[in-house]
Amino acid sequence: MTTLREMIELIHDTQHGFRRGRSCLTNLLIFLDKVTRQVDKGHDLDVIYLDFAKAFDKVPHQRLLLKLENHGIKGRVLRWIASWLSDRKQRVSIRGRCSGWQWVLSGVPQGSVLGPLLFLVFINDIDEGLLSNILKFADDTKMFHSMSSERDCLSLQRGLSSLADWSKKWQMEFNAPNCKVLHIGSGNRLFQYELNGHVLASSKEEKDLGVIVTDNLKSSSIVKQYTIKLIEC
Repeated sequence: MTTLREMIELIHDTQHGFRRGRSCLTNLLIFLDKVTRQVDKGHDLDVIYLDFAKAFDKVPHQRLLLKLENHGIKGRVLRWIASWLSDRKQRVSIRGRCSGWQWVLSGVPQGSVLGPLLFLVFINDIDEGLLSNILKFADDTKMFHSMSSERDCLSLQRGLSSLADWSKKWQMEFNAPNCKVLHIGSGNRLFQYELNGHVLASSKEEKDLGVIVTDNLKSSSIVKQYTIKLIEC
């Protein structure tokens, strides 16, 4: 039977959230290293920033338990996790006034130690079978691919369609209007990508784990961002 420690070791290296020795910084360093290496070779790139709809609150309990069992978590440990997730209620309190109690039918408890780990296990297989690069920090996910021909664009689109199929199967919807594409490179084809029938909007810059990444990879926006923060302080 798999232990929780062994389950942690099963998590793919593409995941940088809630893991020892990994952080926002390691995620960004790997991403920028891969991207700049391709740009230095004269290649264009497309980066798709994905947005889960209420990620931590949407995890379906029965599907999560099924994945845990497939990872080898069985017996008392699995029953304990099932008990820990079930029979939970929540309410909203604002200035001393409270709403009524509502049953929690999905999601992992935030603010706990086990909750984030269960979330990482649940989305662990999202990148299996993808030909494009993918990096995650908890639910913050980006997928990118160098572009030397239209075939590469279609490959990235197939990867996006694969993620859409995964999200439907495991009931973890993407918020398509909030998903954006960063087209990098002067000769970029500006290919239009679709997610669940929605054409993704292109962007000149995106905030990636707190750092602004632009389509020309210049650092001026980052310098401006932190200069403004220093002035405000």
